[in-house]
Amino acid sequence: MVAFERTKCGIEQLDETLDNIRLGDNVVWQVSNLKEFSYFVNPFIKQALNDKRNLIYIHFGKHEPIIPMTEDDINKLKQEKINSTTEFTMIKRNGIKIYDVDPKQFESFTLEVHNIIKKEGWDAFYVFDCLSDLQEIWSTDLMMGNFFRVTCPYLFSLDTIAYFPVIRGKHSFEAIAKIRETTQLFLDIYSNNNDVYIHPIKVWNRYSKEMFLGHKYDLRTKEVTALTDGMEVSKFYKVINSSNMNEQNTDSWERFFTKTELLHESGVDISDKCDMMCSMMMAKDKKMSDKIKEYFDYEDYMAIYNRLVGSGMIGGKACGMLLARKIIEKQKPEIFANFEPDDSFYIGSDLFYTYIVSNDLWNIRVKQRSKEGYYEAGKKLEEGLKNGTFSDDIKDKFIRILDYYGQSPIIVRSSSFLEDGFGNAFAGKYESVFCVNQGTLEERLAAFEDAVKTVYASTMNISALEYRILNDLDDKDEQMALLVQRVSGSYYGDYFFPTIAGVGFSYSPYSPTPGTNQNDGMLRLVMGLGTKAVDRTQKDYPRIINLNKPHAIDRPDIAERHRYSQHYLDVLDIKDISIHEIAVDEGLEVLPRYGKNTVIEHDWDAESRLKERGQYRDVVFVNCNGIVNNDEFIKTMKIILKTLETAYDYPVDIEYTVNIGQDKSFVINLLQCRPLQISTTNETIEIPSDRGKTFFHIESASMGRSRMENIETLVYVNPHDYYQYPYAKKSSIARIIGQINEYCKEGNKKSMLIVPGRIGTSSPELGIPVAFAEISQFSAILEESYSQVGYVPELSFGSHMFQDLVEADIYYGALFEDEKTLSYNKNLLDDFANKLPEINTELDDEIYDMIKVIEFDDEDLEFYHDMKKDESKCILL
Repeated sequence: MVAFERTKCGIEQLDETLDNIRLGDNVVWQVSNLKEFSYFVNPFIKQALNDKRNLIYIHFGKHEPIIPMTEDDINKLKQEKINSTTEFTMIKRNGIKIYDVDPKQFESFTLEVHNIIKKEGWDAFYVFDCLSDLQEIWSTDLMMGNFFRVTCPYLFSLDTIAYFPVIRGKHSFEAIAKIRETTQLFLDIYSNNNDVYIHPIKVWNRYSKEMFLGHKYDLRTKEVTALTDGMEVSKFYKVINSSNMNEQNTDSWERFFTKTELLHESGVDISDKCDMMCSMMMAKDKKMSDKIKEYFDYEDYMAIYNRLVGSGMIGGKACGMLLARKIIEKQKPEIFANFEPDDSFYIGSDLFYTYIVSNDLWNIRVKQRSKEGYYEAGKKLEEGLKNGTFSDDIKDKFIRILDYYGQSPIIVRSSSFLEDGFGNAFAGKYESVFCVNQGTLEERLAAFEDAVKTVYASTMNISALEYRILNDLDDKDEQMALLVQRVSGSYYGDYFFPTIAGVGFSYSPYSPTPGTNQNDGMLRLVMGLGTKAVDRTQKDYPRIINLNKPHAIDRPDIAERHRYSQHYLDVLDIKDISIHEIAVDEGLEVLPRYGKNTVIEHDWDAESRLKERGQYRDVVFVNCNGIVNNDEFIKTMKIILKTLETAYDYPVDIEYTVNIGQDKSFVINLLQCRPLQISTTNETIEIPSDRGKTFFHIESASMGRSRMENIETLVYVNPHDYYQYPYAKKSSIARIIGQINEYCKEGNKKSMLIVPGRIGTSSPELGIPVAFAEISQFSAILEESYSQVGYVPELSFGSHMFQDLVEADIYYGALFEDEKTLSYNKNLLDDFANKLPEINTELDDEIYDMIKVIEFDDEDLEFYHDMKKDESKCILL
């Protein structure tokens, strides 16, 4: 068909008035009710059928169907909905294709409509259900407008014609203005008894001297007459004025909360409104929403609304933090009294999609949601999200946040739909960005905007995409909200940091010392910002304690404790406006004595030897020993963790800071809480004692559920060769591991990886700096100790890397050079051929010498792990 070709709308004189509906036109009919829409859509349907057009009805509304459906039609659609062999829920009836689309989530609904339009192709004729129903389902005009803004241009590009009704008075001026701006035709319909009026507001690319006058439509004769007579014009405007009484200046989102507030003030029971506020802002998952409703009341919901930028959900991380604080407030008020107050802001999830739409990134988003474009389009979208712009209105709301915090440092944290929920932690997948928040307002606003963009862009980073694939979440709506928090800490000269930060777990599957009770939980503690507690960083070892034996020492030798302590802390630099690390000695210099005593341990032997030489000075190292010996703190943390676990009816994982006062007083800031993903099993594994040749046999040095697996591929990185490899090129080894990981994925192979030192560290000198996406397909991963060059495993329970391994059900162990390794015959596999030259033919010989990929075709490599005994064995048969 020729683009912009004239068509018939079924009302001949309306064709004359509008100079015809054309191919490519989207026609929005603003009506008082759907009966008014029927006056125009029914002739359109009849004409389209007579002209043998490809006529499609997109059904999604709660109202009566625009195109009447029989009971048989409805039953057929229900059957199609559960038919796994069909892509869409669709039936054909009397020349009309009826698609039933679930509008529950914006992205899945919009993508399905897009795919229907793509399937139906050029020159199709569409009738859509009422747009106003989308506003009711999504709770905001904003998302209804976003749907139209991305769907209308796609319809236009395929020379289709689409009819959309929208109800007058239900939407803000701004929402209707955006629809009007996007569509080709926008027609106002008014009626009073038998008088029906048409008022064309927009008719794109057409004009006549009477086109934009009011017109009277005679339902009986189908005549359309321009209103030129003064009496008729007066009557017309009287009808308009009575119909426009309900038009709104505000979005339906604001109207709902304003109405709820008025009802509450007048003493009306608003329990149902509180439930709606929970589903609108906090959680749609039943398990989480039930917990929230148990602890939250009207004042709590309104407190969130009053600190929310935009509309939509506040996301999983914000939800978990608020729920945890509310649980402690209600169940342990004496502990909550010593909490830092929460004064967070929230950037609603709707703003994420609005940002995508307003920066013309939606087409890339559509491609990214396809199997073919998942990764490739993801890279383009990541770049686009980094470089977009915000509207002046949004910038003004950002300034409101910055005005509140003044020049206090803040952090912009991801808080997506799926994050920190039951089953999916997304630990470390998305960015959190510190804003030192110094300089002029313009400079602080620019830094804040960059932080928001960085978090948005992180939804498309490779680790996040891989995580969603691994957890079958790649086709789920993952809308990004943001949590903006004031950074907890104190000013020390040019530096800002908390005395202590860390993570805590109500259940610990790792027992570093005999006799510890896993159910009492554990803490991971660092001096300074908590980034050192959750990331595997250079040369630093956080303090890990089991809460039932907090004073237990897993390294009796003081020199070892000194070596495996924290050597650097992360701080915010107020002068340089940056986050970076400093040596602990520099940090200790600025701490007051009571703070210093909380984080250090004295090397009394070294001090005594110096004293004998007449040298009087402290010899200390940082391992948070002072706070560990604070019985009140340990007791408080045990109560917090157990209280939250009981309330959640599930183990929990928390993040917190601790700021220290004089006389051992402390203040805790509970920053995050989420269900803890742990490996559990009731399976009993019998580890063979006299079968095959032992490759390795370890105890008390692993984590993961019990299992017996036949390993098809073993990947081994030689620690000595890795040490000898140039430092500047060490990071490239991670990329090669990633290639092998992809090879194992394509071949669906059970595989094991053994690497030197600490996997996932940020420092190549301590281990291989892989991202989780580069090791995601391995069934088992072990870190190998090689003390000759300083490679020492650290089973970093509590780090983001560890959470990834747990959620992916990957065994995680260590080959220490001590009594925990009962045997390790590392030369057992020397004679096996290396498969790596076949996987990648372009590597240097030194790489082939360093990395060995062994496939077991004629032999069997069996791997056993008993979680209850914490014993692992690998044997060659």
